[in-house]
Amino acid sequence: MLNTKSAEKVSPVMSAYGRFPITIVKGKGSYVWDKEGTKYLDYTSGIAVCALGHAPDAVAEVLKKQLDTLWHCSNLFHIESQEKLAEMLVNLSGCDQVFFCNSGAEANEGAIKLARRYARLIRKKSNGHIVTFSHSFHGRTMATLTATAQEKIQDGFAPLVPGFRYLPYNSSEAISSLEDDDDCIAVLLEMVQGEGGVIPADQEWIHQLDEICSKKGILLMVDEVQTGIGRTGTLFAYEQYGIDPDVVTVAKALGSGIPIGAVLAKKHVSQVFTPGTHGSTFGGNPFSTTAGVATLETFKKENVLARCTENGIYLAQKLSSLQEKYPDLIKDVRGKGLLVGVETSVKAIDLVNKLREKYQILILTAGEKVLRILPPLITDKDEIDHFISKLDAVLNN
Repeated sequence: MLNTKSAEKVSPVMSAYGRFPITIVKGKGSYVWDKEGTKYLDYTSGIAVCALGHAPDAVAEVLKKQLDTLWHCSNLFHIESQEKLAEMLVNLSGCDQVFFCNSGAEANEGAIKLARRYARLIRKKSNGHIVTFSHSFHGRTMATLTATAQEKIQDGFAPLVPGFRYLPYNSSEAISSLEDDDDCIAVLLEMVQGEGGVIPADQEWIHQLDEICSKKGILLMVDEVQTGIGRTGTLFAYEQYGIDPDVVTVAKALGSGIPIGAVLAKKHVSQVFTPGTHGSTFGGNPFSTTAGVATLETFKKENVLARCTENGIYLAQKLSSLQEKYPDLIKDVRGKGLLVGVETSVKAIDLVNKLREKYQILILTAGEKVLRILPPLITDKDEIDHFISKLDAVLNN
């Protein structure tokens, strides 16, 4: 074996991420602290994971009790908290059954497998394809990065998984193309494209898409990994579009930071997942599903959705005022609820770095010239005002 180690000190962690130059060691509510003790307003929420803020008391209290009871149990046995969380998700979504996994990518992978098996067993189609859309993002597994219609995500991973077709998002061309497509077995899309630039789906376009899927027997699958669990002001973003999907995927905020994902489906689809056809060793274990139950219960008890809607409107108004003040710098403000994109005329990462370095505020990008703002859903107007004042200062320099 060749020794390829260089004399230079190299982190034992693979360099798959471009990391900011701080080490986070503590989080509470809307704030995190680095190892030097510096406090930051965290408007990334762990990329839309910490919807209830960092270490929410109500969830933490339940998890501490669970740690003394049972951490893991094979899915070969019934799990009480899993059954309870599944029942809650079914009642909240209108779907009929749930499969639990560990992440958004795994949830989308499960949805892809479900669609393919449904097509073969129920529709008797052995060579159909799944349609996804330009600038989408569905995960990093081989199937989900293939579903992600972005070359930069797929670069270096060929051969890709066959059975996908890409169409333009929010485009009448996509509607016309689907009308003539007799080999499409499912459509997978985000109601708001997060990684693709924070681009909401057009209402009329979604209705047309829904009609075609119903008419042609195409499964309508909605990726709610980033938008789901309240991020847009409703528990699921698709609720704001008046549609009833066949399959819905969720993850991120469902466990308040404890890894969990889920595939929700109508019975006519979920029936094809019979024993032995799909699985996940850790998926739906007692610890993660206890976190999910506590998260959803906290949403209801603390009226989080109403707070998200109210503060989402407030944040959008404040950002629109900045757009009026800096029309040459801010080209667009868009999104839903507390998933907000600000399109700029300059490199977004430069603004992100200035906010972090000068004012201890953390936000993200969504492409080269889009700021992605993801406050915890429990943020308040004072925190929003603070963020806006510091963004104003950065834009003014």
